[in-house]
Amino acid sequence: MTFHDHFSRDSAGYARYRPRYPAALFDWLAAQTAARRLAWDCATGTGQAAIGLAEHFAQVVATDASADQLREAVAHTRIEYRQAAAEASGLAASSVDLVTCAQALHWLPRDLFFAEARRVLVTGGVIAVWGYHIPIVGDAVVDAGIRHFHDQVVGPFWPPERQLVLDSFRDIEFPFPELTPPSLDMRCDWSLHDFVRYLGTQSATGRYRQTRGSDPVPDLAAGIASAWGGAEAVRAVTFPLFVRAGRV
Repeated sequence: MTFHDHFSRDSAGYARYRPRYPAALFDWLAAQTAARRLAWDCATGTGQAAIGLAEHFAQVVATDASADQLREAVAHTRIEYRQAAAEASGLAASSVDLVTCAQALHWLPRDLFFAEARRVLVTGGVIAVWGYHIPIVGDAVVDAGIRHFHDQVVGPFWPPERQLVLDSFRDIEFPFPELTPPSLDMRCDWSLHDFVRYLGTQSATGRYRQTRGSDPVPDLAAGIASAWGGAEAVRAVTFPLFVRAGRV
Protein backbone atom coordinates (compact mmCIF):
# COMPACT_ATOMS: atom_id res chain seq x y z
CA MET A 1 0.00 0.00 0.00
CA THR A 2 1.28 3.49 -0.84
CA PHE A 3 1.96 5.62 2.23
CA HIS A 4 -0.21 8.75 2.02
CA ASP A 5 1.62 11.34 4.11
CA HIS A 6 -0.75 14.20 4.99
CA PHE A 7 1.10 15.54 8.01
CA SER A 8 4.87 15.76 7.55
CA ARG A 9 4.49 19.19 5.94
CA ASP A 10 3.99 20.65 9.45
CA SER A 11 5.32 18.09 11.90
CA ALA A 12 6.40 20.76 14.39
CA GLY A 13 2.91 22.26 14.40
CA TYR A 14 1.41 18.80 14.70
CA ALA A 15 3.57 18.07 17.75
CA ARG A 16 2.65 21.35 19.43
CA TYR A 17 -1.01 21.79 18.59
CA ARG A 18 -2.53 18.31 18.36
CA PRO A 19 -4.51 17.54 21.52
CA ARG A 20 -3.41 15.00 24.12
CA TYR A 21 -5.66 12.09 25.04
CA PRO A 22 -7.25 11.88 28.51
CA ALA A 23 -5.53 9.97 31.30
CA ALA A 24 -8.77 8.05 31.89
CA LEU A 25 -8.37 6.38 28.49
CA PHE A 26 -4.94 5.00 29.36
CA ASP A 27 -6.09 4.00 32.85
CA TRP A 28 -8.86 1.93 31.27
CA LEU A 29 -6.58 0.38 28.62
CA ALA A 30 -3.98 -0.62 31.19
CA ALA A 31 -6.68 -2.17 33.37
CA GLN A 32 -7.68 -4.48 30.48
CA THR A 33 -4.21 -6.04 30.14
CA ALA A 34 -2.91 -8.88 32.26
CA ALA A 35 0.65 -7.52 32.08
CA ARG A 36 2.15 -4.12 31.36
CA ARG A 37 5.49 -5.04 29.87
CA LEU A 38 5.24 -3.75 26.30
CA ALA A 39 2.80 -1.60 24.33
CA TRP A 40 2.99 -0.87 20.61
CA ASP A 41 1.58 2.46 19.44
CA CYS A 42 1.15 2.22 15.69
CA ALA A 43 1.11 5.37 13.52
CA THR A 44 2.21 7.34 16.55
CA GLY A 45 2.72 10.62 14.72
CA THR A 46 4.55 12.81 17.20
CA GLY A 47 3.75 10.58 20.17
CA GLN A 48 0.52 11.95 21.65
CA ALA A 49 -0.73 8.46 22.57
CA ALA A 50 2.70 7.00 23.31
CA ILE A 51 3.22 9.51 26.11
CA GLY A 52 0.03 8.37 27.79
CA LEU A 53 0.97 4.70 27.44
CA ALA A 54 4.38 5.33 28.99
CA GLU A 55 2.69 6.14 32.29
CA HIS A 56 1.48 2.53 32.52
CA PHE A 57 3.83 0.27 30.56
CA ALA A 58 7.45 -0.64 31.19
CA GLN A 59 8.26 -0.09 27.51
CA VAL A 60 6.43 1.52 24.60
CA VAL A 61 7.49 1.00 20.99
CA ALA A 62 5.98 3.80 18.92
CA THR A 63 6.16 3.45 15.14
CA ASP A 64 5.30 5.70 12.25
CA ALA A 65 6.02 5.64 8.54
CA SER A 66 6.98 9.34 8.58
CA ALA A 67 10.53 10.19 9.61
CA ASP A 68 9.55 13.87 9.82
CA GLN A 69 6.84 13.14 12.36
CA LEU A 70 9.15 11.00 14.46
CA ARG A 71 11.79 13.74 14.56
CA GLU A 72 9.25 15.94 16.37
CA ALA A 73 8.05 13.20 18.75
CA VAL A 74 8.03 13.82 22.49
CA ALA A 75 10.98 12.03 24.13
CA HIS A 76 10.44 9.73 27.10
CA THR A 77 12.76 7.23 28.75
CA ARG A 78 10.27 4.38 28.27
CA ILE A 79 9.42 5.15 24.63
CA GLU A 80 11.40 3.83 21.67
CA TYR A 81 10.44 5.52 18.41
CA ARG A 82 10.94 3.56 15.19
CA GLN A 83 10.19 4.29 11.55
CA ALA A 84 8.08 1.35 10.40
CA ALA A 85 4.97 0.59 8.41
CA ALA A 86 1.82 -0.54 10.18
CA GLU A 87 2.07 -4.00 8.64
CA ALA A 88 5.76 -4.49 9.52
CA SER A 89 6.38 -3.41 13.10
CA GLY A 90 9.59 -5.37 13.55
CA LEU A 91 8.33 -6.66 16.89
CA ALA A 92 8.61 -10.29 17.93
CA ALA A 93 5.59 -12.56 17.76
CA SER A 94 3.55 -12.83 20.97
CA SER A 95 5.55 -10.10 22.69
CA VAL A 96 3.11 -7.20 23.09
CA ASP A 97 0.46 -6.70 25.78
CA LEU A 98 -1.37 -3.78 24.13
CA VAL A 99 -1.57 -2.43 20.58
CA THR A 100 -2.95 1.05 20.00
CA CYS A 101 -3.66 3.25 17.01
CA ALA A 102 -4.86 6.79 17.73
CA GLN A 103 -6.66 8.92 15.11
CA ALA A 104 -4.87 7.01 12.34
CA LEU A 105 -6.62 3.71 11.57
CA HIS A 106 -8.39 5.27 8.58
CA TRP A 107 -5.00 5.90 6.92
CA LEU A 108 -3.72 2.33 7.33
CA PRO A 109 -4.00 -0.90 5.32
CA ARG A 110 -6.37 -2.24 7.94
CA ASP A 111 -6.34 -5.95 7.14
CA LEU A 112 -2.55 -6.00 7.17
CA PHE A 113 -2.36 -3.95 10.35
CA PHE A 114 -4.86 -6.18 12.13
CA ALA A 115 -2.89 -9.26 11.05
CA GLU A 116 0.31 -7.71 12.39
CA ALA A 117 -1.40 -6.82 15.66
CA ARG A 118 -2.64 -10.39 16.03
CA ARG A 119 0.88 -11.68 15.34
CA VAL A 120 2.62 -9.53 17.95
CA LEU A 121 -0.01 -9.65 20.71
CA VAL A 122 0.21 -12.17 23.53
CA THR A 123 -2.76 -14.44 24.09
CA GLY A 124 -5.31 -12.30 25.88
CA GLY A 125 -3.62 -9.11 24.69
CA VAL A 126 -5.68 -6.05 23.78
CA ILE A 127 -5.93 -3.90 20.67
CA ALA A 128 -7.55 -0.46 20.83
CA VAL A 129 -8.14 2.04 18.05
CA TRP A 130 -9.73 5.41 18.53
CA GLY A 131 -10.38 8.82 17.08
CA TYR A 132 -12.13 12.08 17.80
CA HIS A 133 -14.84 14.21 16.30
CA ILE A 134 -15.25 17.87 15.38
CA PRO A 135 -14.43 20.02 18.43
CA ILE A 136 -17.10 21.78 20.47
CA VAL A 137 -16.65 25.04 22.37
CA GLY A 138 -20.19 25.46 23.68
CA ASP A 139 -20.95 28.79 22.05
CA ALA A 140 -23.49 28.74 19.22
CA VAL A 141 -21.60 31.22 17.01
CA VAL A 142 -18.23 29.55 17.52
CA ASP A 143 -19.55 26.03 17.04
CA ALA A 144 -21.46 27.01 13.90
CA GLY A 145 -18.30 28.62 12.52
CA ILE A 146 -16.26 25.50 13.23
CA ARG A 147 -18.86 23.28 11.58
CA HIS A 148 -19.04 25.54 8.52
CA PHE A 149 -15.26 25.52 8.21
CA HIS A 150 -15.14 21.70 8.47
CA ASP A 151 -18.06 20.95 6.15
CA GLN A 152 -18.05 23.78 3.63
CA VAL A 153 -14.73 25.65 3.55
CA VAL A 154 -12.29 22.73 3.69
CA GLY A 155 -14.96 20.06 3.20
CA PRO A 156 -14.07 19.33 -0.44
CA PHE A 157 -10.44 18.86 0.55
CA TRP A 158 -10.88 16.06 3.09
CA PRO A 159 -9.47 12.75 1.86
CA PRO A 160 -12.22 10.12 1.48
CA GLU A 161 -10.90 8.25 4.53
CA ARG A 162 -12.20 11.08 6.70
CA GLN A 163 -15.70 9.63 6.46
CA LEU A 164 -14.56 6.64 8.51
CA VAL A 165 -13.77 9.01 11.37
CA LEU A 166 -17.08 10.82 11.06
CA ASP A 167 -18.75 7.40 11.31
CA SER A 168 -16.76 6.57 14.48
CA PHE A 169 -15.13 3.59 12.70
CA ARG A 170 -18.49 1.80 12.93
CA ASP A 171 -18.27 0.58 9.33
CA ILE A 172 -14.79 -0.89 9.75
CA GLU A 173 -14.71 -4.63 10.21
CA PHE A 174 -12.99 -5.15 13.57
CA PRO A 175 -11.90 -8.81 13.74
CA PHE A 176 -11.56 -9.13 17.52
CA PRO A 177 -14.02 -9.91 20.31
CA GLU A 178 -14.92 -6.41 21.43
CA LEU A 179 -14.62 -4.76 24.82
CA THR A 180 -16.92 -1.97 25.99
CA PRO A 181 -14.96 1.23 26.57
CA PRO A 182 -16.11 4.07 28.81
CA SER A 183 -17.52 7.27 27.36
CA LEU A 184 -14.64 9.74 27.05
CA ASP A 185 -13.85 13.22 25.77
CA MET A 186 -10.66 15.19 25.28
CA ARG A 187 -10.54 18.69 26.68
CA CYS A 188 -8.05 21.40 25.76
CA ASP A 189 -7.93 24.84 27.36
CA TRP A 190 -6.91 26.90 24.34
CA SER A 191 -6.74 30.47 23.20
CA LEU A 192 -8.16 31.22 19.77
CA HIS A 193 -4.58 31.44 18.53
CA ASP A 194 -3.92 27.88 19.73
CA PHE A 195 -7.18 26.61 18.28
CA VAL A 196 -6.60 27.94 14.79
CA ARG A 197 -3.08 26.53 14.84
CA TYR A 198 -4.67 23.14 15.53
CA LEU A 199 -6.94 23.63 12.51
CA GLY A 200 -3.83 24.31 10.47
CA THR A 201 -2.56 20.78 11.17
CA GLN A 202 -5.60 19.12 9.59
CA SER A 203 -5.12 17.28 6.32
CA ALA A 204 -7.96 19.18 4.59
CA THR A 205 -6.50 22.54 5.58
CA GLY A 206 -3.14 21.57 4.15
CA ARG A 207 -4.69 20.41 0.90
CA TYR A 208 -6.74 23.63 0.65
CA ARG A 209 -3.55 25.69 1.01
CA GLN A 210 -1.69 23.63 -1.57
CA THR A 211 -4.56 23.72 -4.07
CA ARG A 212 -5.82 27.27 -3.63
CA GLY A 213 -2.55 28.95 -2.68
CA SER A 214 -4.21 30.71 0.26
CA ASP A 215 -4.99 30.02 3.90
CA PRO A 216 -8.65 29.61 4.95
CA VAL A 217 -7.96 29.78 8.68
CA PRO A 218 -7.67 33.59 9.20
CA ASP A 219 -11.19 34.15 7.87
CA LEU A 220 -12.59 31.66 10.36
CA ALA A 221 -10.61 33.25 13.20
CA ALA A 222 -11.94 36.69 12.30
CA GLY A 223 -15.49 35.41 12.13
CA ILE A 224 -15.50 33.82 15.59
CA ALA A 225 -13.06 36.07 17.47
CA SER A 226 -15.72 38.23 19.13
CA ALA A 227 -17.80 35.25 20.29
CA TRP A 228 -14.62 33.52 21.48
CA GLY A 229 -13.76 36.54 23.62
CA GLY A 230 -10.69 37.70 21.72
CA ALA A 231 -7.58 36.00 20.38
CA GLU A 232 -5.97 35.51 23.77
CA ALA A 233 -9.07 34.43 25.71
CA VAL A 234 -8.87 30.81 26.83
CA ARG A 235 -11.85 28.56 26.15
CA ALA A 236 -12.48 24.89 26.90
CA VAL A 237 -12.41 22.97 23.61
CA THR A 238 -13.97 19.50 23.81
CA PHE A 239 -13.29 16.69 21.35
CA PRO A 240 -15.73 13.74 21.65
CA LEU A 241 -13.75 10.48 21.56
CA PHE A 242 -14.76 7.11 20.18
CA VAL A 243 -12.96 3.85 20.89
CA ARG A 244 -13.09 0.34 19.52
CA ALA A 245 -11.17 -2.23 21.51
CA GLY A 246 -10.88 -6.00 21.49
CA ARG A 247 -8.97 -8.94 22.88
CA VAL A 248 -6.94 -11.64 21.12
